[in-house]
Amino acid sequence: MEDPEIVDKKPLLKEVEPGTYFWCACGKSSEQPFCDGSHSGTGLAPILMEFTEKKTIAFCMCKHSSNGGFCDGSHKNL
Repeated sequence: MEDPEIVDKKPLLKEVEPGTYFWCACGKSSEQPFCDGSHSGTGLAPILMEFTEKKTIAFCMCKHSSNGGFCDGSHKNL
């Protein structure tokens, strides 16, 4: 399994509509913070995220969060 690529060392604040999303865990997607299938062959897989209401999310962009696709401050230690 490859290590994820760090996209940024700060979270991405993004408003999402209700629905199902796949957060990119590998850092290779051109559709950040969401998956575009670029993880193929890396051993990494996107994380399913479901939202029932419109909200602003702090998405992890360093790809090292222990809180799924949500920022947990891990970027401060990279």
